Amino acid sequence: MRRGPVVWRLLAIAVLAGFLPGMPQSAAPDFERETDPAVLAKLEWFQDAKLGLLIHWGPYSQWGIVESWSICSEDEPWCRRPEGISYTDYKKGYEALKTTFNPTGFDPGRWAKAARAAGLRYAIFYAKHHDGFSMFDTRLTDYRITDPGCPFHSDPRANVALEIFKAFRSEGMGVAAGFSKPDWHSPDYWAPEWATPDRNVNYVTSRYPERWKRFKDFTYGQIEELMSGYGPIDILWLDGGWVRPYPPVLDPVKEIMVRNRRDQDIDMPRIAAMARSRQPGLIIADRSVGGRHENYETPEQRIPDVPPDGPWETCMTLGTSWTYTPNEVFKSPRELIHSIIEVVAKGGNIVLGAGPDGRGVFAAGVYDRLEAIGRWMAVNSKAIYGTRLRRPFKETNIYFTQGKNGAIYALYLAGENETAPPARIMLSSLKLKDTATVRMLGVKDAVRWEHGGAGGRSVVLTLPESALSRPPCRYAWAFEITQGD
Repeated sequence: MRRGPVVWRLLAIAVLAGFLPGMPQSAAPDFERETDPAVLAKLEWFQDAKLGLLIHWGPYSQWGIVESWSICSEDEPWCRRPEGISYTDYKKGYEALKTTFNPTGFDPGRWAKAARAAGLRYAIFYAKHHDGFSMFDTRLTDYRITDPGCPFHSDPRANVALEIFKAFRSEGMGVAAGFSKPDWHSPDYWAPEWATPDRNVNYVTSRYPERWKRFKDFTYGQIEELMSGYGPIDILWLDGGWVRPYPPVLDPVKEIMVRNRRDQDIDMPRIAAMARSRQPGLIIADRSVGGRHENYETPEQRIPDVPPDGPWETCMTLGTSWTYTPNEVFKSPRELIHSIIEVVAKGGNIVLGAGPDGRGVFAAGVYDRLEAIGRWMAVNSKAIYGTRLRRPFKETNIYFTQGKNGAIYALYLAGENETAPPARIMLSSLKLKDTATVRMLGVKDAVRWEHGGAGGRSVVLTLPESALSRPPCRYAWAFEITQGD
């Protein structure tokens, strides 16, 4: 993941690749769309699931710092290192964190149970981030948690990616392997002969094709390990979108990513064919790259104003950081639940991000937020799971979703100090038949409705006294509307 504002994605001029300028990914030509029936079926599952957990974790968690980025020589807020230490000394200290990484508090079963109780349906775990440290038992590098140079290597749970995937699957949840395409530890990506001015490969790949081929084979090999020895994987979630062919399908308007413009074609068709031969129906999210291998979009730390055309997933932190940070300030349950509702009403999924500390323990605030989400979902899950975009998706402070059976759900977002819903709610974008019925999720007593407003063109809901005196939940209230025969 990256820090700071998430940039808008625009098409670059890509005449050589045959793409039309100005065409967004969601309107890509048919030959760029996924056609594999197994993948399309898995995408339906994905769109039904709605909620997930995104976990960043590695040796850097011992310092309570941003994942990977502090070893990147870019003048960005998330990359800055402490004053008074040289870059070379800092990087040596960072990489030496492997020798003290001993997370004996690691308890993936507790993580999975908390996520499931919160109503989350899948989990993304970074098996490797940009710094190149592998949180799985790879045979291709010694910069890994199972290497004898890491104290945790002798623990029976040392292959943490395997343990995490097993724990979440045991709770009936889907699993996604997060994986960084750039690898800043690899001498075939950041070659030691040259300086590393930014996040990109630090040599011209066309000038050193054998070296770049070694890196491509290394990347292929590590993904093959994850796809072959870690049980059923639902999603391959690839980060580091600047590792892409040039000219690109999509190009972020972010100077730091384009100024060192080099072809970094990692051969995604080869990777995808291998991965799906081992994991039929695998969803691939080649983030911010576009084209055939970005099966869904992943806006980061933002909710799009306009719903994307196709599957998508907002990535949002539970607090301010993707990783463990001492004294983290977490978002309020109200803010998180409102974000969930907005994303789902716009037809998307949302993954909530957090990371354990160097001991392998999540902060209490993570569990508190998951518990609050779970209490709300226990009442209102029908308005979330399996729903799709309905237009209009919003009026005033009310969002709408639509179930596959045709039921419409109106979700009223509570104001900051609003602890109970109002006695009457007006919906101006609905037209109901006389046979329609309305019920409030979590309330047994009926909700009366009638046509009202100017010219009787709105629907007015009158809530029962029980809903006002004993609301079934906090932060937002959902109404199920069925038209009847």
